[in-house]
Amino acid sequence: MATKIPLIKLEKVTKRYPLADGESYQALNGVSLIVEKGEFVAIMGPSGSGKSTFMHIMGLLDIPSTGKYLLKGKDVKSYTSDELADIRNKDIGFVFQSFNLLSRTTVIKNVERPMMYAGISQEERTKRAMDALRLVQIDNKAENLSNHISGGQIQRVAIARAMVMEPSILLADEPTGNLDTKTSKEIMNHIKDLNKKGTTVILITHEEDIADFAKRIIKIVDGKIVTDRKK
Repeated sequence: MATKIPLIKLEKVTKRYPLADGESYQALNGVSLIVEKGEFVAIMGPSGSGKSTFMHIMGLLDIPSTGKYLLKGKDVKSYTSDELADIRNKDIGFVFQSFNLLSRTTVIKNVERPMMYAGISQEERTKRAMDALRLVQIDNKAENLSNHISGGQIQRVAIARAMVMEPSILLADEPTGNLDTKTSKEIMNHIKDLNKKGTTVILITHEEDIADFAKRIIKIVDGKIVTDRKK
């Protein structure tokens, strides 16, 4: 019987950043982790614990200083920069605290952006973008400029944009930051539904009630995993 290959496998990953005085700051300290396809994982920890660095490495936005990262069984160091960019655009959806939307561009054009880089036709881009906006219940704002909608609506647009390429992995960094309780719960229910449909979700949060939506909670302190429990 063939051995099942994990979606994500980190082996003794460290990450150090050089400081101005010639010293270095160690953000991750020998982290090992396996995430299987279809999991919903929350990563928690205090500010400065290494959570965001952890996510940036898993999302191929940064590389380990030492250790190994296998994505679908392949060492990410073996990919070219173009191949990594292609994986980030097609296989990984990102929802960041800063949203990274173009403020003077319409909602639908923001959602279409990842598809433009993938060479998808305008007709297909429009269809997929509207489907994604309907999924997060903001299709009625498709033609609004992104700086003319509320914070909660911007967050929904960011999720729609992350999902429009139908990625196998969704990485969300504090996706409910600065949102009220009702909107936060609605956003998390959308993410939970995406996970039920097969998307692997890795979520960073410092809020216990948000982490409770996940099926597995990992806590990081000083760049090390201190607890890893499944619910």
